[in-house]
Amino acid sequence: MKEKVWSIIDALKKRYPHAPCALHSTKDYELMIAVRLSAQCTDARVNLVTPALFDAYPTLEAMANANIADVEKYIHSCGFYRQKASDIVLACRMLLQQYNGKVPDKMEELLKLPGVGRKTANLLLGDLYGVPGSVVCDTHCIRICGRLGLSKGKEPEKVERQLRKILPPEESSDFCHRIVWFGREVCTARNPKCEHCELSVYCNEWNIK
Repeated sequence: MKEKVWSIIDALKKRYPHAPCALHSTKDYELMIAVRLSAQCTDARVNLVTPALFDAYPTLEAMANANIADVEKYIHSCGFYRQKASDIVLACRMLLQQYNGKVPDKMEELLKLPGVGRKTANLLLGDLYGVPGSVVCDTHCIRICGRLGLSKGKEPEKVERQLRKILPPEESSDFCHRIVWFGREVCTARNPKCEHCELSVYCNEWNIK
């Protein structure tokens, strides 16, 4: 398994030498907001919405003091906008009141923020603080790691635990970002481009065709 994991990592590195987060942000709390908006929404849609949102509320203080109903108008197209707007404003207030205006760097503290689950927390830990072993289990990660035989099941926390056991901690965050890009371009949910996939040799679905 160790050799297989490193072969997959190396292949993804070759395809994607750089592994940026697909969500656009310039501040720590902006990334927190963008990830919250991405739930049940595409990153592309989020990136269309956030510029106007961040222009309207250019500081953490402005976002924390925003009228939730007004925030809803900016993020309406992201879906579940009422809950997301409430989570965003309340989380920003909490950052000011309890964390000196900074996104926490500990999992247990991040999970206290409204709207922040393990997926969001792992992404923030990996991208903001470079915490080793940060595994972001989104739909792409769960689907592709299952196909590659790196994990079993579709429950995010269970898949996260499985991947933590086999991924090199220093590679895990970038691995998850690369998996997202790979899932969009090659190993799509429907009609994956198996004939052009450098990982097909490891794929359970390809090898039973």
